[in-house]
Amino acid sequence: MKYLTTIILAGFVAVLVTYSPALAEVPLLPTPLVEEVMVKTSLLTLNDANITGNYDVMQAKMAKAFRDRFGADTLKQAFKGFAGKHIDIIAAKPIVTTSEAKISSGGALMLRGYFDTAPSRLSYELDYAISEGEWKLVAIDVRVKGATTSDAGAVGLLTNAAAEFPAAAK
Repeated sequence: MKYLTTIILAGFVAVLVTYSPALAEVPLLPTPLVEEVMVKTSLLTLNDANITGNYDVMQAKMAKAFRDRFGADTLKQAFKGFAGKHIDIIAAKPIVTTSEAKISSGGALMLRGYFDTAPSRLSYELDYAISEGEWKLVAIDVRVKGATTSDAGAVGLLTNAAAEFPAAAK
């Protein structure tokens, strides 16, 4: 019996050693609390950039592949419709998810939802990729009243970037 237990234990260890690198590459979904922190941090960083006109910090917080390809000036151009607008009220509001957090076939973490703000709702679609060991933003689409990043220029940069970045963002 002791011999059989040793063989089973050895087999289990061999399976763990064999599959642990593959398991380590599969990112875990964030908890609801971490999801809320990610969403609020991203949107408050956008708010700061919109108010100051300086998108350097926002660009620095994005995934490396995004940073390598797009500069702060590109972000500024993409968000010109939001310039000077405050969306910081979200800090005091809970997120309302419109779909469960999930990982796309390309490896992007997709967070969708809104903040029940008045007089208009702030909706978001945020995609993140693992970059430098953590989830970092690769695509952002925000809608407030009539303003939307979907209408921003930069060749759909912010709404379509996630499809290009997950594999390169590591």
